Amino acid sequence: MRNFIVTVNGKSYEVSVDEVGAEEVAETKAPVSPAKIAPAAKPAAAANGEKVLSPFPGLIKNLLVADGAAVKKDQPVIVLEAMKMDSEITAPCDGKITFNVTKGASVETNATLAVIG
Repeated sequence: MRNFIVTVNGKSYEVSVDEVGAEEVAETKAPVSPAKIAPAAKPAAAANGEKVLSPFPGLIKNLLVADGAAVKKDQPVIVLEAMKMDSEITAPCDGKITFNVTKGASVETNATLAVIG
């Protein structure tokens, strides 16, 4: 039996794990809430595009340009709300934008919001 302390959303939980052959069985001693994951609205654009990442967890309040639109570097493309404050997320480069999120979606830090290719 191996014991671990796992921190989820700022709360620490003690977890004991039994090793059984190649399997591991985990027993938690405190409830763990499911993680929020940003739903993908569409498949990601070409792998050679530049990702627009979420700088912090929040709620997608608005998409400022249409999916597939041409954008310029530093142009605001998304409004991200966190702690009742709106922040504009800007395009890191010129190109055509493909969104990976929809208005109203919850996102975590470093979630891919869009790809510009």
